[in-house]
Amino acid sequence: QVQLVESGGGLVQPGGSLRLSCAASRSIDSSYSVGWYRQAPGKQRETVATITRGVVRNYADSVKGRFTISRDGAKNTVYLQMNSLKPEDTAVYYCNAVFYVTGTLSNYWGQGTQVTVSS
Repeated sequence: QVQLVESGGGLVQPGGSLRLSCAASRSIDSSYSVGWYRQAPGKQRETVATITRGVVRNYADSVKGRFTISRDGAKNTVYLQMNSLKPEDTAVYYCNAVFYVTGTLSNYWGQGTQVTVSS
């Protein structure tokens, strides 16, 4: 079992910045992928940003140029730097990690952290 613990959410004004952190209980260097997802009220969970095989980064079109995903293997932590935040970025943000477990890919999720962008 892998535990993921997010932190860094909160209330921020439009145009502001936040950095989310996700601490993993297992070495993320052994992960297949790590990423951030979000879910706004009444909407489905959507992909925000992912890093696959430690190298390939992908972003949702809505956050390209504003958000940056990164990882620190020494700290087993994944980050999401969010700049130029907009009200439509308001959502619960979830950390995700995928590991090979007994030869198959297994998904793990954090508990989520609320991000609210409002004046």
